[in-house]
Amino acid sequence: MPDIYVGVGSNIDPEANIAKAVEMLRNECGAIESSSVYRNPAVGFVGDDFLNLVLRFQSSIDAVLIGQLLDDFEQRAGRERTSAGLGSRSLDLDLLLYGSLIDASLRLPHEDILRYSFVLCPLAELAPTLSHPVTGISIAESWGDLAQTKPLLTNIGSPADIVAGEKP
Repeated sequence: MPDIYVGVGSNIDPEANIAKAVEMLRNECGAIESSSVYRNPAVGFVGDDFLNLVLRFQSSIDAVLIGQLLDDFEQRAGRERTSAGLGSRSLDLDLLLYGSLIDASLRLPHEDILRYSFVLCPLAELAPTLSHPVTGISIAESWGDLAQTKPLLTNIGSPADIVAGEKP
C-alpha cells in the first residue's frame, strides 16, 4: 500500500475542524501519523491565521477515491468554496502525495508542496528523507532551500495538544 500524505489547514474554528478531519480520516483509513501543527498567516488574502499540518497513512483506496473522500470531509466541515479560491476555510484537505504517483489530472504530486512553507515544513518534519517524485530531491533539502526565502512558521504542538487546549 502506498504512503499517502494529506495537507490539513483551517482558520475557522481550526482546533475543532482539525480534530474532525483527523477523526474522519482515522475512521476511514486506520492508523495515521501526524506532523506538528503550525500557525501561519493567511496567504493571498486578509484573514485569521491558519493552523496547518500534514498527515501520513497507508490505504488500498485509490487516489481518485481518496480525493473524493477529502472533498466530502471538507463539505461535512462546512467548507464554502469561493470562485477566486482564496478566503477563510473551515477545512482544507489536499492530497499531496500518493506514493510516487505522478498524475497531472489528479494534481499529483500537489504543486503546493514546493510552493508554500505551511505545506513543505510539516511534510519535511514527517518525511525528511522522502524524495519528491518529480524533482528527486529530498523533502528536507527542498524545505532547507524554501526556508531561506519564506517566513518561518510557528510550531504550536501536536494535534492532540491543540485539541486538548494546550496551545501556547
